[in-house]
Amino acid sequence: MELRDLEAFDAVADELHFGRAAARLFVAQPSLSSRIGQLERELGLQLFDRSTRSVTLTDAGRRLVVHARQVLRQAADLKDTAASIVAGEEGYVRLGFLGAASQQALSLLTNAVRREHPGIELRLQSQVYVDTALDLLRAGDLDLAFVRAPVTGPGLAFRVVEAEQVLCALPQDHRLATRESLRMRDLQHESFVGMPFARSVMRATVTSMCLAAGFAPRFAQTAPDPGTVMALVAGGAGVTITLSSMRSVQSTGIVYKAIDDVEPRHMFTALAWRADDDAPALGRVLATSESVLPTTELSPFGITASDLGLGH
Repeated sequence: MELRDLEAFDAVADELHFGRAAARLFVAQPSLSSRIGQLERELGLQLFDRSTRSVTLTDAGRRLVVHARQVLRQAADLKDTAASIVAGEEGYVRLGFLGAASQQALSLLTNAVRREHPGIELRLQSQVYVDTALDLLRAGDLDLAFVRAPVTGPGLAFRVVEAEQVLCALPQDHRLATRESLRMRDLQHESFVGMPFARSVMRATVTSMCLAAGFAPRFAQTAPDPGTVMALVAGGAGVTITLSSMRSVQSTGIVYKAIDDVEPRHMFTALAWRADDDAPALGRVLATSESVLPTTELSPFGITASDLGLGH
């Protein structure tokens, strides 16, 4: 049994006339009659009562035509879905994000994709560490991820979507809390709180900044994620170097101060993806990201999705 057998059955059942059904299907009437006869033999049932004046459905025909039409609708839906997937209007994109660090950008992107491409599902996966997201991208377990720029290593492309100011976070009763701004050397005798050095880009950045100012930071306590780091600072465990996005995560018990002599003054959030990934749904999401998350003017990196022929 083939779909065209069910299409023939449906057309005759609808028209109740072999000539009109044949014209509708653009086939010869003898060919249509032969196909219906073959279908009846295959099913072991008579589907139509035929006379020289009329064609009517048998009881079996009336019952089976319901199922035949359901199969035809499902086949049409399958073709439509396949066309949508090819066009990038249906499918899914696995998106990794960095918790609070990409919260605002993530919200803008997910809302825009939901609005512009309702057939594309964003499957979100939170990542605490940047290198985890990059490993998952390279392995094919993520399609797109918010990461820290620049992205190094072969096979990945990226575009900067946000610049965040580097700040010092202090307990609100700290001796430096009333200062307008700080310099790195003001922190040389402080206890620091941070994430484990082996995995955290921020921890490595803090260490580099301190060494550039002439001292090695003393980390009194480590925490598994940025939110816990900020909670420890609020509790008086030490100070930390953080980013402006964290002000929305932890405001109680903490003051945030600009650092006058810090380099870099900003850290950059980027969207990264596999450079050879030509999945249509990913292309749609990248195109949407360019409109709602344009490359920041502060970005020192010039790579964009359009440069690589993606997203359009």
